[in-house]
Amino acid sequence: MLQRARDAYARRDWLTAREAFTRARPVDVGADDVYALSNCHWWLGDVAAALPLQREAFERYLADEQPDAAALVALDIGYTLSLRGDGAQASGWLGRARGLLEGLPEGPVHGYLLHVAFEEAFEARDLGAALETAERVHALGVRLRDAGVTALGLLGKGRVLVRRGQVAAGMPCLDQAMLVAVSDDLDPAWAGNIYCHLIAACYEIGDLRRAGEWTEETARWCEAMPGSGPFLGICRVHRAQIMQVRGAWDEAEREATLVTRELTELDLPIVAEAHYLLGELGRQRGDASAAEAAFREGHRLGRDPQPGLALLRLALGDVEAAAASIRTGLTAAGEDPLGRARLLPAAVEIALAEGDLDQAHAWSDELSGAADRYGTSSFQLAALHARGSVLLASGDARTAAPVLRDALRTGRLVDAPYDLARTRLLLADVYRSLGDEASAALERETAESTFGKLGVRRTANRDRDRSPAGLTSREAEVLSLVATGRSNQQIAAELVLSVRTIERHLSTVYQKLGLQGRSARAAAVAYALREGAGRRP
Repeated sequence: MLQRARDAYARRDWLTAREAFTRARPVDVGADDVYALSNCHWWLGDVAAALPLQREAFERYLADEQPDAAALVALDIGYTLSLRGDGAQASGWLGRARGLLEGLPEGPVHGYLLHVAFEEAFEARDLGAALETAERVHALGVRLRDAGVTALGLLGKGRVLVRRGQVAAGMPCLDQAMLVAVSDDLDPAWAGNIYCHLIAACYEIGDLRRAGEWTEETARWCEAMPGSGPFLGICRVHRAQIMQVRGAWDEAEREATLVTRELTELDLPIVAEAHYLLGELGRQRGDASAAEAAFREGHRLGRDPQPGLALLRLALGDVEAAAASIRTGLTAAGEDPLGRARLLPAAVEIALAEGDLDQAHAWSDELSGAADRYGTSSFQLAALHARGSVLLASGDARTAAPVLRDALRTGRLVDAPYDLARTRLLLADVYRSLGDEASAALERETAESTFGKLGVRRTANRDRDRSPAGLTSREAEVLSLVATGRSNQQIAAELVLSVRTIERHLSTVYQKLGLQGRSARAAAVAYALREGAGRRP
């Protein structure tokens, strides 16, 4: 029975191996067998059963005077506790592992611990220290002729290079590491670590094509190991993220919901990400209560709820809260260009809703710079959409038209129907401002059809409720107050804005309505009363 267990473990048949090891346990099995049984439980998602066995294996290796093997188990325990959110205990076990290795000849476990140091530096945004550590890992792997340690070094170098904007140099490093991860040359737990890092990098820069290819390959790799629950669950989250962008919302919801049920005892960051994804699906569909609950649960588990929560506040009409949230998020992102780039599309949209064109323009320029730097279609789509929004809000519909047409072409490469539909609505406003009602109607009808297929609630889609002539909500609000006979000074006091800002809004309104001269204000009031464009939300 013990031999049957070892054979099954060697071919990564966790179910058979666990059953056979459990039945063989009355025999005086060795530390290797106890460690193998702990790994079977871990791979089958039963961490409560895995941890005591890991501790038992650790003690057995110490008793057998195998400090390097004991250090490896201590590292495993530290990683498991870290994923569960037990940071203090995890730190203690990692410290044990380092202590056991002092004075020992270099081996693979030294590389694994160095990789942990890389992760700590990378998470702390100390990219210089992270790159130096990754290079040490890689050099050690080359010296040891160990494919796994070498792959971890490549992984670290790739992540730092991508974070620095050197995508062309960084992504090949990640691809090379993944080739090792999906082979049989690396312990499956470290292979999973490589996969998670690669997908995180792809998601950060919006490289959905590469993320999709490697996610499917990793799913096949997991399915070849019967019962590999944890990493199949991790694959589910990343597949769900891709499904969300591509408009397969029902499938994305099912995958993310499974993760929230199955991985709560194993990988809290992944569970938190799944809740955030459910929040985004709720927000895009127009289910505000479900979105808020999911964002809050993700936040409780450690996932920053931005920019989703800020956009939800905006959709509910609380522009002030949305602006405060997105500014806090940008402040927290600091100088991290990727972290800021993921927040900037929402920041531009919220600034326009505030009526702060100067800030919207500045953030749009920053987003365009990120799109140029990282070069992915997802960033380019977001940057073009933001730029078109700012141009339209500034009254420059003629310049906005070709920008938004470029956004549509880029969006087809991404295969992002929701984002494409939002861009079509914006383009419809541009065409209407230019007097092309037929083209505006065509774009709007196409967008409405897409929203219908996706299941978006009309009342929740603020883009479709845009005022005639492409007025933003703030411009419509100012126009509504003008229509009541208030002066610019009175409007500024009521909206807690400067008189200059009110004058700028009115200038933009006049441009969008095609009004000029001394009669522009009176004509705008007449337009507001006739069309209802000036009704306050």
